[in-house]
Amino acid sequence: MTFKILTELMDKINQFLFGDNQRPEFVRIVKWLWLAVFAGIALGVLVFIVLSFTDLPSVEELENPRSNEASLIYADDGSIMATYYTENRIPVTFDELSPNLVNALIATEDERYFEHTGIDFEALARAIVKTGLMGQSSAGGASTITQQLAKLLFTEKSASSTVERIFQKLKEWIIAIRLERKYTKEEIIAMYLNKFEYVNGAFGIKQAAKIYFDEDQDSLNLTQAATLVGMLKNPSLYDPLRWPEKVEHRRMVVLKQMEKNGFITAAQYDSLRQTDLGIKFTRQTHIDGPAPYFRMELAKEVKDLLAQPGRQKSDGSKYNIYQDGLRIYTTINPVMQRIAEEEMRKRMPVVQKAFWETWKWHDPWKYSSGSETEVPVEIRQMMLTRLMRSSDRYQSLRTKHLSGVLAKLNDELDLTFHDDDREVERIVEESRKKGTITRLVSQKMISTELAAQYRKVLNSPHFQELATQWDKLQTEVEDVFKKPVEMTVFAYNDKMEKDTTMSPMDSIRYHRMFLQTGMVAVEPQTGHVKVWIGGIDHKYFQFDHVNINRQVGSTFKPFIYATAIFQQGFSPCFQVYDLPVTITPQDQGFFLNEPWTPRNSHDSYSGQLLTLKEGLRQSKNTVSAFLMKQLGSVNPVLDLVHRMGIDKNDKYANGRYRLPRVPSIALGAADMSVLELTGAYTTFANNGIFNKPTFITRIEDKNGRILYESFATEQQALPPNSNYVMVEMLRYSGTLQGSLKSDVGGKTGTTNDYADGWFVGITPNLVVGTWTGGEDRWISFRSIGYGQGSFMSKPLVKNFLKRLEEEPASGYNFEDRFYRPPGDLGIELDCGKYSGDLPPLEGGDEFEDEFSEDQFGDEFGTARDTIQIQQQ
Repeated sequence: MTFKILTELMDKINQFLFGDNQRPEFVRIVKWLWLAVFAGIALGVLVFIVLSFTDLPSVEELENPRSNEASLIYADDGSIMATYYTENRIPVTFDELSPNLVNALIATEDERYFEHTGIDFEALARAIVKTGLMGQSSAGGASTITQQLAKLLFTEKSASSTVERIFQKLKEWIIAIRLERKYTKEEIIAMYLNKFEYVNGAFGIKQAAKIYFDEDQDSLNLTQAATLVGMLKNPSLYDPLRWPEKVEHRRMVVLKQMEKNGFITAAQYDSLRQTDLGIKFTRQTHIDGPAPYFRMELAKEVKDLLAQPGRQKSDGSKYNIYQDGLRIYTTINPVMQRIAEEEMRKRMPVVQKAFWETWKWHDPWKYSSGSETEVPVEIRQMMLTRLMRSSDRYQSLRTKHLSGVLAKLNDELDLTFHDDDREVERIVEESRKKGTITRLVSQKMISTELAAQYRKVLNSPHFQELATQWDKLQTEVEDVFKKPVEMTVFAYNDKMEKDTTMSPMDSIRYHRMFLQTGMVAVEPQTGHVKVWIGGIDHKYFQFDHVNINRQVGSTFKPFIYATAIFQQGFSPCFQVYDLPVTITPQDQGFFLNEPWTPRNSHDSYSGQLLTLKEGLRQSKNTVSAFLMKQLGSVNPVLDLVHRMGIDKNDKYANGRYRLPRVPSIALGAADMSVLELTGAYTTFANNGIFNKPTFITRIEDKNGRILYESFATEQQALPPNSNYVMVEMLRYSGTLQGSLKSDVGGKTGTTNDYADGWFVGITPNLVVGTWTGGEDRWISFRSIGYGQGSFMSKPLVKNFLKRLEEEPASGYNFEDRFYRPPGDLGIELDCGKYSGDLPPLEGGDEFEDEFSEDQFGDEFGTARDTIQIQQQ
């Protein structure tokens, strides 16, 4: 029936066109031509219908097109501080685009963009006739902006044959029409420019503008916009870093199109076509930008938070911070962070210079001072070997010599061979020196089960090959790591690095001898972390020192004083003899097996009466020991610091408490992080109220759905009157009054063998904590002159606060003063009016050194335990 209708229709058309004088053979040919035309139209419609039911994107996919987006990290002022990404893409809206960019895009890529509905049939006809039939390559294509977006979003796979290309083009048309129905013209332009990859790490228009011109996309001028629009044709061919002349010519084409379409005048074109490209290329990486250590720790925290139940995507999968375009709102103050980093880079070279002078005639890995708490040379050498074996050079040689035989042993035995080759070294040594494995078991370096596995390797038919390859590896390692080579190393200069020649082993020693620092600044009223510095340079030293645990020394003493003031009402004016104090096994609350008598530095005792505030300022161990004895137990101190955010029940993997249950905690035997200690000190600055430190306020997905939101967790740790007494004591102890405009106090801390230097400073609206020391405990000063917190850490805090006072943009108010509770405190602060009873005079004959094991705990044991845990 349909065929009959078509035949009759064609007869009428032929009659109309050619009249009655038609030859039969001619009529047949024309009929078949018409049939071909109608069949082609019918086939096209059929293909469109069939394609509509194939793998085209669904409505949901059209509404949520796939695109890897960078997650944005916001500072406390709402500015973008940095990004996480696999593709450095930050989407923008149409309103955020420069008009120059939009005009250049439409003039060059799609002149009738606002007139068509996804397919420009006029341009299509021109392309068929001029390009397809007449071969005029300059006639241009027919692909619209919407079709180009469809290709980027859903049909990026290249076609290998003509048929595939035709089907792909038809799919683009269908998707383009659907996109036009789902989005406005403005939204399509924004989506296209956001999706496009401009090479050199520039994903999307925002990053392209920043990377190539160091401009925001809304500020691009005519030539800059023309350059980026010109790259849309082929970003690799029109890469301004590789082919600047081609880019200039392509930019000229874009500007000519803008003139043709009335967006610029002929005079403007003549002027602009001759200007330089003006490229200001700035490659961006995750390391770039402020607070690199903070961003590293932030990524870990965000991953942990989003792994919790109820914080997944709608399909149940986990969010990827590098692809899902999250919005992470932090508490970091960009001005404070910048100032802190600048002051750190000024101060640490001074400290490092003093350190180089200390060690210019000695090797820290071999030198021995004779101190009882010094890490033995044997362990230091072991750690140096481990550092060497963790290097890329060693791992490459290891793969060359050991990978084959270790694969055979792994197939034969159930034994894990670590990359540092501890197992191989021990087993080979046992074969040449009987008793090695037994000694390791007796020293609790390895378990009996592990020893049994070692012996199985010794009995393996592959052991001889292992021993042979091990010897070959050691020979080549010896040669490679002692041979000087050209390299770039860290240095304190404008570039923070220098080119030099040294052996790989000397490079390891060199970098390990740089002192590191950890620094945070916390707002006491909210717990918001405003500054985070985890080390001296993230490019060369990735390990963050804000969250590591180190012995805190005398910075712990204010907690002892605060407990005594709170529980027993001591006045800062109460006097104590500067003489040794002994806590004995008879003091039952301490559960000691033998007497404990800490000593002052240099065995120095004045024998005079010292007020408590003077004892704190001078960090007299005698006064701290006296207060601990008066408390009768360690527990009251543990309870207080627990309320101040330090978990008293926290243990290491070997079962040892971070806060030891012994009187030596009064002198700083506890291990804490910079963030933890600074957070505890915020209690003093906040009228006795502790706010848990936080650095994330909110996390949203790219659509604005809130995935996480923080809430203040505060508790009253100290009564206001007792807390204010501590503020007065820290004012006196900090010795910063007068040098700063702020109301300020603080406390220094130094640990045994001068391994750690601390200072925590408090002001009414900011608490700043700083630690300085080596990655390893033996990387330390050799005397108290430089090896104390007042030299290593205190000046950095002081300089930082002074800069804040000078820069109002930071938001820091130096006019704020600590809150004093109204009325009578119940504790006398005026020593001129104080008339308290004197304590009984105590003395002792046998003293211990200030930095002894009994004072600070078994520090060598701690190092040994840590190594054991790592090796097992």
